[in-house]
Amino acid sequence: MRHAAPSATQNLLLAALPRRDFRRLARYLEPSKLAFGQVLYEPSKAIRQVYFPCDSVISLLAVVGPGKSAEVAMVGREGVVGGFAALGIRSSPLRAVVQRTGIALRMAASRLERELRENGPWFRELFRLTLAQMNEAAISAACNRFHTVEARLARWLLTMNDYAGAGEFLMSHDSMATMLGVRRVSVTDAAHALRAHGLISYQRGRINVLDKAGLGKKSCECYRFINKEYETLYGAVPKLLSGR
Repeated sequence: MRHAAPSATQNLLLAALPRRDFRRLARYLEPSKLAFGQVLYEPSKAIRQVYFPCDSVISLLAVVGPGKSAEVAMVGREGVVGGFAALGIRSSPLRAVVQRTGIALRMAASRLERELRENGPWFRELFRLTLAQMNEAAISAACNRFHTVEARLARWLLTMNDYAGAGEFLMSHDSMATMLGVRRVSVTDAAHALRAHGLISYQRGRINVLDKAGLGKKSCECYRFINKEYETLYGAVPKLLSGR
C-alpha cells in the first residue's frame, strides 16, 4: 500500500519547525508502517533510523537484566524516537517497542545529526522535547516506586486511550506487566479491580475504557503531571490530539 506524502501536521515536533525548514527536511522522511510488538532498538545496539510517530505509539523501556524491564516513557505524535542520535550517540540506551500499530516518518540517523548542526530551530525544538521526555522518565521512576499497581495501570490505560483516540485497544496482560515492570498476576488483579468498578472491560486482549473520568480518579497524579509537561511544550496535550 502506498502511503501519503509526509505532512507537517502528522507529528507535532516536525510541525513546530518553520515551514521552510520542514520542506527541506521532508525530502529525507519516509513513511514506515510499524507493527505492534516490533522492536525498533535494543540497548547498546546501533541506531540507524530515527522515527517520528504519526498515529503509532512507541514504548521506551529500561532493561536491567534478562526478563527484567519497565517502561520509562511512551512516545506518540508529540515526539521522536532515537533523536539522541543527532548528538552523535551511536547506540540506544533503551529498548524501543511499538505499542500501537501505525505510521511513523523515518529518517536516517546520520541525516538527523547533520540537520541538527545546520538547523537552529530544529535544535531548539528537539532539546525542548528531550527535556520533557527526561521529566516523564523521572516521574515514571518515582511512580513505579511509590504508587500502587492499580493506580499505575489506570494511568497507563488512560495514556493509551488518549493516544488511540478511542475507547478500545489491543493489549495483553503480559504486555502490560512488562510495561509496568511487575508480575502478570499483579496486573490481572489490578485489571479485575478496575473492571469491578465498571471502568474497563477486557476480553481476549481487547481492552475497552468505559469510564474515562472514573479511571482518572483511580489513576495516580503522574498522569496529570506528565501531560502538563507537554501542555507547556505545545500548548495542548498531544496525546489527546493524536486521535483527531
